[in-house]
Amino acid sequence: MLRIAWHPSYRHPLPESHRFPMEKYDLVVQQLLWEGTATEADLHAPQPAGDADVLLAHDPGWWQRLKSGAISRQEEQCIGFPWSTGLIERELRITQGSIDGARYALKHGVALNAAGGTHHAGLDYASGFCLLNDLAVALRVLLRDGAIRRALVVDLDVHQGDGTAQIFAGDPHVFTWSVHGAKNFPYRKQHSDRDDALPDGTADDAYLELIAQQLPRLINRVQPDLIWFLSGVDVLDSDRLGRLALTREGCRQRDNLVLETCWRRSIPLSISLVGGYSPRISDIVEAHANTFRLAAHWWT
Repeated sequence: MLRIAWHPSYRHPLPESHRFPMEKYDLVVQQLLWEGTATEADLHAPQPAGDADVLLAHDPGWWQRLKSGAISRQEEQCIGFPWSTGLIERELRITQGSIDGARYALKHGVALNAAGGTHHAGLDYASGFCLLNDLAVALRVLLRDGAIRRALVVDLDVHQGDGTAQIFAGDPHVFTWSVHGAKNFPYRKQHSDRDDALPDGTADDAYLELIAQQLPRLINRVQPDLIWFLSGVDVLDSDRLGRLALTREGCRQRDNLVLETCWRRSIPLSISLVGGYSPRISDIVEAHANTFRLAAHWWT
């Protein structure tokens, strides 16, 4: 049985000019239900996360301004979405979905959030469609509760996980690894514990070789109690915001490398969807659906 965090607020309505990034959250779940990879029983509707948990990873003053809407026009532009109370509710539910999912993964092996991976949100700023850093909050909750001692973040979105790197800078309990396009957003990078910045046009073979070499090495080094996998599909050659050149099959093989490695080593795995911006929504949905199919293959 899969565990998938999903709530109707994930498809929060936006003006037409901002709607495209949101469409996939509903369509991926619909596809999984239609094909039988998931059932309604696999879906978990999270409640909004509480302030005490949010503040484990975010500055109190910033969070107060953000949730009340007391942000500047420039800050709103950095987010990429117009501020609304519905958007704040969405972020809080996504964050709680990641907390709940991580707890489930520790008991049952794997959990997925049909959104999340908001890795551009830092301690005191929002950026790139990311208001709260859901995985940072969830990992800090697990550390606070003594559920884990060490975690490895495997961020394979095409964009560097700058917010995650900033939040966990100097934290010996969380090792951050980001594999991303060297010349892509964010243009001012943070320092992850390990950064692999790839040249434009990097394709399947070179990309998969890097993952296959480095993932076992980092697992041996960190000895994580949990791995957090950000399975962005903006690495595809069709992606309009990416600059890499993976095929859909290459993206599937990447996911299988991570999932099979965790399954064979019995390392609990929490998965977030992260980015995907190909012009054809079907390309995005199919690539994301592959991640869920592989989880079902290895854990059910």
